[in-house]
Amino acid sequence: MSIVDIIKSSKKTAFSFELLPPLKGNGIKGVYKTIDTLREFDPKYINITTHRSELVFRENQQGLFEQVAIRKRPGTVAVAAAIKNKYNIPVVPHIICSGFTKEETEYVLIDLKFLNINDLLLLRGDKAKHEVSFTPTGHAYATELQEQVNRFNEGYFLDGSKMREIDEPFSYGMACYPEKHEEAPNLESELYWAKKKVDNGAEYLVTQMFFDNSKYFYFVEKCREKGINVPIIPGLKPITLKNQLTVLPKIFKSEIPEDFARALRKAKTDEEAAEVGVEWCTLQAKELIARGVPSIHFYSLMATESVKRVAQNVY
Repeated sequence: MSIVDIIKSSKKTAFSFELLPPLKGNGIKGVYKTIDTLREFDPKYINITTHRSELVFRENQQGLFEQVAIRKRPGTVAVAAAIKNKYNIPVVPHIICSGFTKEETEYVLIDLKFLNINDLLLLRGDKAKHEVSFTPTGHAYATELQEQVNRFNEGYFLDGSKMREIDEPFSYGMACYPEKHEEAPNLESELYWAKKKVDNGAEYLVTQMFFDNSKYFYFVEKCREKGINVPIIPGLKPITLKNQLTVLPKIFKSEIPEDFARALRKAKTDEEAAEVGVEWCTLQAKELIARGVPSIHFYSLMATESVKRVAQNVY
């Protein structure tokens, strides 16, 4: 069953979460610890993020500094396979444009086919830290990446040659932005691209994190008016640190409602901020479930214990 089939067949609002591959040099025990912490809530799938290489300066043997490309979190495909084999939970590796050539993407797709991993989340990805604006290595937009995956599903490689054997096609979701992508000129443009993704084969959409449910409900309403009828899965993240009050809106362009912001400003420690974060995220989740959302996806980076507490409150 594909992810969207699993979600649609769930008798209650499904639970899922996102993981990062370990930092280069670390083992996979931390990944397993997160899964063991959250497994009791019957996750319907687990997303594994993909990270591009970044240019950093390093001193060479001659004592000179030179730029080298370093990927701090390699191993997305291997981590996905390890989780699937150990836990028998569906996995959804991220496939991104950022930092990957079209050929590298094709090889990743081939590897995933060998591993019988058929669910993907297609994303453009972020610009590199050294870039002023997004500079494509291969595809410039997620919709272009989508075209490559669609052609692969039809049995064609990049060079136009035909596969001798065509396996089960990839099923995939894509991202959407209830408060619009930072590069979108307006919400109408955001809706245009969301519909284009769905019309071209995205089976579901997952939102960027948000803290104001009214923005999600409004976005879904507008999507339905445009004929976008696939599941639109809300993405939630419980705030765990005081500085996230200003950091998260800056990074993700997600507005924090004043009631929430006021409570966070009163927190004197990160521990107090985490309590406020759990309370707010619980309220969000309860309202979303009451309104019948098909699934809730939790961004669990640095928030595993908080996600567990929210899940205990609502599942």
